[in-house]
Amino acid sequence: MRENQLKRSLQRGEVVYGPFMNCSYGSFIEIVGMTGFDFAIIDMEHGPLEVETAEDLCRAGQAGGLSPIVRVRKNDAPQIQRALDIGSAGVQVPQIETRADAEAVVKAAKYQPLGMRGLSFYTRAGDYVVFGQQGITDRLNAEQLVIIHIEGQRGLENLDEIVSVPNIDVIFLGPYDLSQSFGIPGQVNDPRVVKGMEVATKKIRAAGKAAGTFAGSPEAAKRWSSLGVQYIALGVDVGIFSDACKALLKQAKG
Repeated sequence: MRENQLKRSLQRGEVVYGPFMNCSYGSFIEIVGMTGFDFAIIDMEHGPLEVETAEDLCRAGQAGGLSPIVRVRKNDAPQIQRALDIGSAGVQVPQIETRADAEAVVKAAKYQPLGMRGLSFYTRAGDYVVFGQQGITDRLNAEQLVIIHIEGQRGLENLDEIVSVPNIDVIFLGPYDLSQSFGIPGQVNDPRVVKGMEVATKKIRAAGKAAGTFAGSPEAAKRWSSLGVQYIALGVDVGIFSDACKALLKQAKG
């Protein structure tokens, strides 16, 4: 397991950027890294990707110089374990609503004495035991990131308890699902959504954890970073490609 540069950046208080990746083509995530993004979120929740593809995307992203994060479909121990075993820099888990939910993530993501992650050294994360077994669990516990999503009003209501759970690195505020929980699907700029996220960001930072969110534009990214958000998911690969295609064609047509 290589040193996790994304984790080091967050520990230094830096703001980091990376898009969600829905495409299975390794060159796309490699280019994302080569252009300077810090991370990319391989999306197994909303995207069509399966774990074999996600493992290859981890390789390609690391070849490009970024830290690949895998978002699983739900808070499920086998899914969390596989997302980490394929050698990702961390796992991102959606729909966390209670302290018990958050504790379950940590239990699944960490080896003893921090959790109960299933143990096999014969994985990409364990370097296939090429370099031996000594110290692997401690190293992976230290290096791989644990990221949880707060995406609903219940999660916001229980945030004081959630932020107190140890061994969680980033708490990600999902604006779109939050808007849906307020009964205004897609209205991410509604004052109720924005206020809830601003209050949550302050609580997360006060607890010594990094706050994260999605930004659909550079302007949104700048605004959230100015409010203390460090981990910014900037766009989605298919949306970035769509925007580039539209702009290119518009320019060509004059």
